[in-house]
Amino acid sequence: MAWVPNALGVFRVLLAVPIVIMLLDRRYGTALALVALAGISDVLDGYIAKRFDCQSRFGSLLDPAADKLLLTSVFVSLTAIGLVPLALTAIVVGRDVLIVLGVIAWFLVIGPVDGEPAVISKLNTVCQTGFALCAIGLAAYGLPPANVVSLLGAAVVFTSITSGMYYVLGWGRRAWRSTHAAP
Repeated sequence: MAWVPNALGVFRVLLAVPIVIMLLDRRYGTALALVALAGISDVLDGYIAKRFDCQSRFGSLLDPAADKLLLTSVFVSLTAIGLVPLALTAIVVGRDVLIVLGVIAWFLVIGPVDGEPAVISKLNTVCQTGFALCAIGLAAYGLPPANVVSLLGAAVVFTSITSGMYYVLGWGRRAWRSTHAAP
């Protein structure tokens, strides 16, 4: 059972390409199904890892990396075809770039990084996934109403900025303590 969560993470990474292709081809129904499948695999990944105590260092890094790759690909594609405003995608991608740069800096200055997702970050992933599903659903089937998509877009902005600030301030404080600790 220990390999299943990591396999689901790799599966999400591999789903990014067909999702982008479906979106760019405006095959929204198929894209919607694939994004939903990716979301379900993310939930299963976490559930199985915790329930069967098969969490691993690799998995703790793969899971957020898979989420970032998949959601960034979806947001950029949705913006490219005119379904998502550039400003929203810039906030989503900017947050992820900031986090990745922070991880690289931590690794170079302090050492290995342990994946520790914050609750606000998990909520951000849920909001981004929900927004993507709703934006694609609106394009494919006219559902949900546009105001629901707008509300979820606002939630994405709020959780992206809040979680980005959480990581910058929280990990910045940890870095300061780690590099300025008394010998």
